[in-house]
Amino acid sequence: MDKDYKALLNLVKQQISTAQVRTVTAANQQMLFLYWKLGQLILAHQSDKGWGAKVIDYLSKDIKKEFPSLKGFSVRNLKYMRKFALEYPLDVIEKLNNVSKELYLSEPAQKTIQKIISDFVPQTVAQLQDTNYKADIIVQQVVAQSNESAFLNSVISKISWSHHIILMDKEAHLGKRLWYIHHSIENGLSRNVLAMHIESRLFERQVEAKKVTNFDKSLPPAKSDFAKYLLKDPYIFDFVQAREQADERNIEEQLANQVTKFLLELGKGFAFVGRQMHFQLGGDDFYADLVFYHTRLKCYIIVELKAREFKPGDASQLNFYVNVANDVLKSKGDNETIGLLLCKGKNEVVAEYSLKGFNNALGVSDYQISHAVPEELKSDLPQIEEIENELKEIE
Repeated sequence: MDKDYKALLNLVKQQISTAQVRTVTAANQQMLFLYWKLGQLILAHQSDKGWGAKVIDYLSKDIKKEFPSLKGFSVRNLKYMRKFALEYPLDVIEKLNNVSKELYLSEPAQKTIQKIISDFVPQTVAQLQDTNYKADIIVQQVVAQSNESAFLNSVISKISWSHHIILMDKEAHLGKRLWYIHHSIENGLSRNVLAMHIESRLFERQVEAKKVTNFDKSLPPAKSDFAKYLLKDPYIFDFVQAREQADERNIEEQLANQVTKFLLELGKGFAFVGRQMHFQLGGDDFYADLVFYHTRLKCYIIVELKAREFKPGDASQLNFYVNVANDVLKSKGDNETIGLLLCKGKNEVVAEYSLKGFNNALGVSDYQISHAVPEELKSDLPQIEEIENELKEIE
């Protein structure tokens, strides 16, 4: 009975957990739908009655009187509700959903995502720029009693209100905003991480940037497209405090010490394997800077750091470590190792020529770090004990 009961208990726990997630998700969707409807009502009455911004002040005050324990109806939040309705009229939501399906159905590839978003934007941006057009559409929707299911089944109902506020504040481009919504859902991003990604221009660095690789010739098409999409250019290591004369060992040490932030910048699927991984060949010692494993590509990724601009000989060194990793680290179920060189600037033409002729998959990207720390701020930096505690938590 004990064994059967434990199995039953596990099933019950799974059902409860699933129900809890669904309850939270449903509550979030209903709250977003309420905010959307209230935003529509404000817009419709402002358009129809000619009321100004003061109506929001009155509403906020009177709602608090009627529902004193209810939160979320400040003047600031009501203005966001108005903006939410203004930027997502029903026809725009429907178009977003159609494009969202294309993004979900397509394999992650840089060119595919670029095309989907570029094809979508001209259809809607011109209308979105026209406030009168949007207000008229919303008035019509309020009169027609907007379709609840259309909103609740939409992609914009899948993230939190705080995520929407970040997106409305920081990303005006509707196509990029849709990509960030997908990115948030797929990676379970908090609002703070989402804000950080937008501020660091992740879309531009990952989707729009030209990638310098030889992946097209060294990897099968599907893996080549996905691997290229994963890369960023440049990488932003704003958590690294580098001195003017810092070498790659100093930067590498800080990346390893703050591996959680490093992995966040690398992206989903990267697992940290080791730093300064030792290989002994022909009686000589060699050390690869940073070694990762990618769970979806099912391969090791060797990362070499250079605290200077790219030089042609760097490609040969990276290729050497990829060869070694293929012989020493790669097991039967793994795919061929990929090499990534991170440098402080590159001549793209020189880098492209340098990668030609290698059979291993190699890529070159820039990285950016923060400047030397002013003396007056040094006391605010984490001490060695704090860094050690962080590493213990990771372990």
